[in-house]
Amino acid sequence: MTTEELKNVEVAKSVDSRGTACPGPLLAAKKAIGDVPKDGIMEILSSDEGTKKDIPKWANKKGYEYLGTIEESGFFRIYMKK
Repeated sequence: MTTEELKNVEVAKSVDSRGTACPGPLLAAKKAIGDVPKDGIMEILSSDEGTKKDIPKWANKKGYEYLGTIEESGFFRIYMKK
């Protein structure tokens, strides 16, 4: 998805793990995914650089769809579809 498309998606669940280091953001995402309905989109906010690789890898391993990442000032918005 393009950045503009990602900015306009309807998010079913947003997880704010800014300020935590690996594996904090990934653990928060794993915990929150249960609250996301099938075909719902989860947004993970993270300031940890490693999350940009960890979330897509985990999503693909679990059969979820990684949609993309938006880089903001000091953090990332990572989107995945359940």
